[in-house]
Amino acid sequence: MDSGFTSPTAALSGGLARRLLGEGLLDAETLRRIQQDAARAGRSLLAELRARKQVPEARLLALASAEFGLPLVDLEALEVDPEAARAVPTEQARALRVLPLYRRGQRLFVAVDDPTTDAVDRLAFHTGLTLDPVLADPVALDGALAGLSEAEADPFADLADAGLEEIEVEADQDLEAPPLATEVDDAPVVRFVHKLMLDAVNAGASDLHFEPYEDRYRVRMRVDGVLREVVEPPRALAPRIAARLKVMARLDVSERRLPQDGRTKLRLSRHRHIDFRVSTCPTLHGEKVVLRVLESQQANLHLESLGMEDDQLAAFLAAIGQPHGMILVTGPTGSGKTVTLYSALQRLNTPDRNISTAEDPAEINLPGINQVNVNPKVGLTFATAMRAFLRQDPDVIMVGEIRDLETADMAIKAAQTGHLVLSTLHTNDAPQAVIRLLNMGVKGYNIAASLSLVVAQRLVRKLCDHCKRPVRLPEAALREAGFSDEEASRAPVLYEPEGCERCHDGYRGRTGIFQVMPFDETMQRLVLDGGEAHQVAARAAELGVIDLRRAGLNKVLAGITALTEVDRVTRS
Repeated sequence: MDSGFTSPTAALSGGLARRLLGEGLLDAETLRRIQQDAARAGRSLLAELRARKQVPEARLLALASAEFGLPLVDLEALEVDPEAARAVPTEQARALRVLPLYRRGQRLFVAVDDPTTDAVDRLAFHTGLTLDPVLADPVALDGALAGLSEAEADPFADLADAGLEEIEVEADQDLEAPPLATEVDDAPVVRFVHKLMLDAVNAGASDLHFEPYEDRYRVRMRVDGVLREVVEPPRALAPRIAARLKVMARLDVSERRLPQDGRTKLRLSRHRHIDFRVSTCPTLHGEKVVLRVLESQQANLHLESLGMEDDQLAAFLAAIGQPHGMILVTGPTGSGKTVTLYSALQRLNTPDRNISTAEDPAEINLPGINQVNVNPKVGLTFATAMRAFLRQDPDVIMVGEIRDLETADMAIKAAQTGHLVLSTLHTNDAPQAVIRLLNMGVKGYNIAASLSLVVAQRLVRKLCDHCKRPVRLPEAALREAGFSDEEASRAPVLYEPEGCERCHDGYRGRTGIFQVMPFDETMQRLVLDGGEAHQVAARAAELGVIDLRRAGLNKVLAGITALTEVDRVTRS
């Protein structure tokens, strides 16, 4: 977007310097040293001169105004036009040091104190407006920028602050802060964001979504796997809220064209903190921001609490008890695969084992386990990390996800050379995981020689014990749902959600339903002979492996969940 203003950086080393010399304000040798120091520090001559205070500010402004052809204005005599202020997020204006003054159609008049930076051009791109800059005193500009949020109406005036006084927010210390990710103070927005984060933690939410649309702005939480709207702030606040979230995660406030990822931490007390993974994505009407709640300190990593049937748990324990082989956990995003893998690692985490993981990113901190965050931007992929692991005498390797043939080959190689390998795939059930590996290009004989166990899983919401109500369905409806003739004829008592003050719509918490499929010799021969997924599934059924639907129905019969909930997660 053409701002109508050409950055005079090229003229800086000549025009302004000549004016300083011509006015006798600096000698040539001093000016040369100042220019060299400015270049080394990566800042403009104007900024360097201000830092040294060798030239009076009034003289500097007059010379810069004459050199760059910008009017010099007195900000104390001007009043910011509310329409102009709404065109630029407060945090972005402060980060770029550009003050919106007034707007006329598609032209936005702004005040700057240093016309030699690219701030005006960047703001023109983000706003889509043509910018007309004027020059202002830096002290007056600081005061005007600080008062921006005070001049706006406070839509959070009635926000309850209960519980907010003790919390602190920290960015991930491993992340390098971008140049414009400076800490900003927009108190109402800060309180609003902190309140939502605290509410998400208290509600047991897994995700918090900030979503801008053309005429509205909504915030949703995912609780027990289901999204629900919690608040709808004024649409005009969307840029301010997004900017605050980006500052918390040390992201570039001024970059709104590309997705960004970061992390932040909500410290609730001396001994408890909650990590949040922050992801931004540009949409048609602004930036959508999603916070993933990573409460590692509260994670329940016991295999017995996952929800497996007794025989499933026995098969799983037998597989992770082997010294080598590959175990795959499959399912869609949000089906609990990570917790299952971490629970297995927690069981295996003994002083006599060397365990390494490659994750994108590590969601739960496990002391005693060597966890690596992959970073494809610098060449650290899953396959690269595994190569490094194999040179460090591992016993157990966990790969966050097998996404390509290179990673699959490395995982199989590790499983065949005396290591226990755990990983995930995105497939609908266990038999399809085998076919997915074949479709990736993995040789059938490698799968047959390395695969030990495949687990498919889903998460279903648990009925609230305080308000669930009994219901009896007709025998025909039970058969249609998948119950056996014997079960349907007994007319079992099932339960439905009711809803009370202790739960969310009749549900409280989640549990897993599993298909645990050992990979026996018959299946190995099927793969070697080019068998299809339905043949593998048929053999699994012969071994007594129940599918996800049947596992869900068992939970329904036990009164743990409702038939409608099983339908929701297992319907084709």
